[in-house]
Amino acid sequence: MIKVLIVEDQTMLKDALEYMINGQNDMEVMGVTDDASKALELCKKLKPDLLLMDVVTKNNSSGIRYSAEIRKELPEIKIVIMTSYPDFTFIEEAKKAGAHSFLQKNMDKDHLLYVIRSTMKGMGFYPGPRDSPFAFKFTEREIAIIRLICQGVDRDEISAQLGISESLVKKEITSILDKSGFDSIAKFAIYAVSQGLVAPEIY
Repeated sequence: MIKVLIVEDQTMLKDALEYMINGQNDMEVMGVTDDASKALELCKKLKPDLLLMDVVTKNNSSGIRYSAEIRKELPEIKIVIMTSYPDFTFIEEAKKAGAHSFLQKNMDKDHLLYVIRSTMKGMGFYPGPRDSPFAFKFTEREIAIIRLICQGVDRDEISAQLGISESLVKKEITSILDKSGFDSIAKFAIYAVSQGLVAPEIY
């Protein structure tokens, strides 16, 4: 029996996930919460096999951030991150946090159940380049710079926050522009935020 803990703040989706998972012969929902900040405590208490975690939950708690904490303290628990945001940086952030699989919320029931079962067997699932055109184009440092720029952070502060020189920040921005095809980082930032490719307010 796969014991699942759901972390989701949309009531209808949360109820639907619980109903669907409990309807399987080999799965059981051990608990539900709408706040990722409570996930670690619940994992320690309920000891689920798998955590189904939204990227953004109640009180703007980051599922990715708390996934990293859970992986550190309870590495035996499998984590599946899910989101409705098209933000391409979430994919790399989730990998860095140690999440085993990553799903968009528009997946169908059969695919979700397949991913849960397969993740428990040790197989991870992440969107590939065709699913997210920016997903594997930028380096980890470039992604960090993109997010900071979209937050309105200027170059000298980016340099300070990331612990790199301003000349290296400039070089990385040039690389971002070469890869994205934009002629200014401001235009790219506006495009990324307006299209939902980056949700800077979440971090």
